[in-house]
Amino acid sequence: MSEFERADRLEREPTIEDVRQLMGASTPHFALHLRNRIRQLIEPLPEGHPVRLEGEREIRRLDHIAVEGEHRGTQSEGLLEMPSLRTEE
Repeated sequence: MSEFERADRLEREPTIEDVRQLMGASTPHFALHLRNRIRQLIEPLPEGHPVRLEGEREIRRLDHIAVEGEHRGTQSEGLLEMPSLRTEE
């Protein structure tokens, strides 16, 4: 949901619920887009603000899944790994 869809966000301080609403669709495909939206949402908040801390935590998670992909299962005997599964070397 964008600022245009939720115009009330422009008139008030962001909440943890605002961050969680953006996190809702976090998949590897959309991770960097969502990261940027969360970053923009929390940017005006002071260091240590609870909403900023939640947003920064989520940004780290989104950075990780954007690179690592999602883990949807393990390799079974006779079956190949799913393409999104990356093993540790």
